[in-house]
Amino acid sequence: MVNLEKEPFIYIDGKFYPKSEAKVSVYDHGLLYGDGVFEGIRAYNGVVFKLKEHIDRLYRSAHTIMLQIPLTKSQITQAVLETLRKNSLKDAYIRLVVTRGVGDLGLDPRKCSKPTTIIIAQPLQALHGEDAKDRGVTTIISWVKRDPVDATTHEIKSLNYLNSVLAKIEANTTGTDEAICLNKEGFVCEGVAENLFIVKDGIIVTPPVSAGALDGITRRVIMSLAEKLGYKVVERNVTPNELFNADEVFFTGTAAEIAPVKEINQRVIGDGKPGSITKHLMREFNKITRDPKEGTLISGS
Repeated sequence: MVNLEKEPFIYIDGKFYPKSEAKVSVYDHGLLYGDGVFEGIRAYNGVVFKLKEHIDRLYRSAHTIMLQIPLTKSQITQAVLETLRKNSLKDAYIRLVVTRGVGDLGLDPRKCSKPTTIIIAQPLQALHGEDAKDRGVTTIISWVKRDPVDATTHEIKSLNYLNSVLAKIEANTTGTDEAICLNKEGFVCEGVAENLFIVKDGIIVTPPVSAGALDGITRRVIMSLAEKLGYKVVERNVTPNELFNADEVFFTGTAAEIAPVKEINQRVIGDGKPGSITKHLMREFNKITRDPKEGTLISGS
């Protein structure tokens, strides 16, 4: 039987390939060693949300690991937009990846002559289910500690996500939606792929980047938005005890947007429902993502 469903096109080093034909070498250091960087980006109603900020962060991550991206920021921007146009997508999740490129079985990155650039765009399903924003998600504090800031820190959005994968496996095996990672000092860091906020007595608190968390684009937007709405926002270390006794807890991220947390290690947060401040931020964030001024038009007009 003929499959009438159109395959999405994947961008690889300047060319587009149908999904079934999109391939990279088994000698690519991104596959062999997780040697590369990436960004997860969202498009809403024909606008790529915070595209400039995502691309700027991609280049910062690449600079830290001494990876020379073979395209200018303008060229990468156009490649992302063209990928969306090629796939006729106005609402999508975009995965932008730059690997060290094809080398050999040795670690030496000098053997990789040219980085590989990949762009995937596809419709996005709700990260934790369609009703997650209404019901909240369940979490555990994982035994998997975040790598310290002087090691393979999550400040760098690299392809090495084994740390997060292990924590996600633990969440899966315990039947919870998500996991929370601590740093080696025992302070709260972030979720497996999301930043984390708590609300206590009307004050919004989030762990600092120095704790080892990613400097999330959505995190920044929420902090700025909350302050504009009149809330006090504080960056400081957060203990597990503070998590359990917070009035509200929520995750933020490109895929998650804002995800309320209703339970941590079987301890109910607040009244077990998304809190008033979380819901307020969710409503206002939804407006921002639809504002053309907050991103880049796919049409280019």
